[in-house]
Amino acid sequence: MSKLSSPVQPGRNVVVVGTQWGDEGKGKLVDWLTETARGVVRFQGGHNAGHTLVINGVKTALHLIPSGIMRPGVKCYIGNGVVLSVGKLFEEIEGLEKAGVSVCDRLRVSESCPLILPFHVAIDVAREAAKERAGSAKIGTTGRGIGPAYEDKIARRALRVQDLKHPERFATKLRELLAVHNHLLKTYLGSADLQWDEKMAKYMVDGEIQFQPVFDEAMEQAERLKPMIADVSRELNEANRQGVNLLFEGAQGTLLDIDHGTYPFVTSSNCVAGNAAAGAGVGPGMLHYVLGITKAYCTRVGGGPFPTELDWQTKGTPGWHMSTVGAEKGVTTGRDRRCGWFDAALLKRSAQVNGLSGLCLTKLDVLDGLTELKLCTGYELDGETIDILPMGADDIERCQPIYETLPGWSESSVGVTQYEDLPRNAQKYLRRIEEVTGVPIHVVSTSPDRDHTILLHHPYQS
Repeated sequence: MSKLSSPVQPGRNVVVVGTQWGDEGKGKLVDWLTETARGVVRFQGGHNAGHTLVINGVKTALHLIPSGIMRPGVKCYIGNGVVLSVGKLFEEIEGLEKAGVSVCDRLRVSESCPLILPFHVAIDVAREAAKERAGSAKIGTTGRGIGPAYEDKIARRALRVQDLKHPERFATKLRELLAVHNHLLKTYLGSADLQWDEKMAKYMVDGEIQFQPVFDEAMEQAERLKPMIADVSRELNEANRQGVNLLFEGAQGTLLDIDHGTYPFVTSSNCVAGNAAAGAGVGPGMLHYVLGITKAYCTRVGGGPFPTELDWQTKGTPGWHMSTVGAEKGVTTGRDRRCGWFDAALLKRSAQVNGLSGLCLTKLDVLDGLTELKLCTGYELDGETIDILPMGADDIERCQPIYETLPGWSESSVGVTQYEDLPRNAQKYLRRIEEVTGVPIHVVSTSPDRDHTILLHHPYQS
């Protein structure tokens, strides 16, 4: 009887998710972890998200392309859970290539990605304008068509990347979609009365999106995109069987998840770790470790409840310190981020819905110089004390945070790479976060630079 050869050991895979409202610093950690991973997968969202990387002092902003693109030899995948603006993808590719980064030979795009088209952007903008006219609370979308594109996906009428390969099929579906969306735009949202910027105006006549400019642009983009279109699910499964370590990169944050976030002030996709399987086309058994990224304080862009929010606009206040020292502006929109104390009750909700294996705490250095820190351990709601964030914005709006006060530190933590070299009170702060949340801190980031990282347990080690 012949002896069977030993099978190749499958790769180990890590999911990186934001545990707050996004902007936690996921991009740096994804880039840092690609020392070990050779494939990086984006599994949800669109170009409404952004990751900032600082490598050797040079800042790079990414919106669609996985952060692993900054590492030579790492393959990057855009999974089926992403809604794709092909034009924005090419803008990003061109910017990276001008900086000397090779992209097209390492990027694979799922043929099942729904497309974001001009009418999606128009609907997004017109809806927010309608809310403003009516005096209703705006959701605070980026106006980039993400939500309307996901609506088409769920309604089973979306144009997808694979349709770009078939012009006649694309044209038929496009005409059907335009009939639906132009009726909504003109009749219900009053698009003919809105002021459109130059980019949108080129598609419109009397408030309606025209077929020909949309079709012509899509067919031109299709020729450039075709070499990158792939069956991403099959490629990921094959790579894993061959021993390749994969990293699944989430966009936004858990509290923006359509199901588990501060609804309705949420995004249009599932941001939690479990969606890495559905949004990339792999089985959940391939997700071995979940790393939750959290800031040492909290921030939020746009509308919605924020229990620990501080006055971040008055000079000299702790919130102003966080805003200015932390350079808290959105990567994609440039909007100011609201700032507040660390919310451990919020993190308990994130730990629950993500199944966190460990935490990476970022921007610890931003707290340098504050004489005292407050840590939210729970809330008072309707006369009761609760220790975990409620579900939905209505209840969260009524929560009153319960704080512990901890001593701050005056020493610098910037660039520290060994835990024992952190200021003593910074170490106490980290330990207390672990105690209250019940999740171990495995990584600490002490500046935006990829090398300024304290490693306590490597996610790629079992």
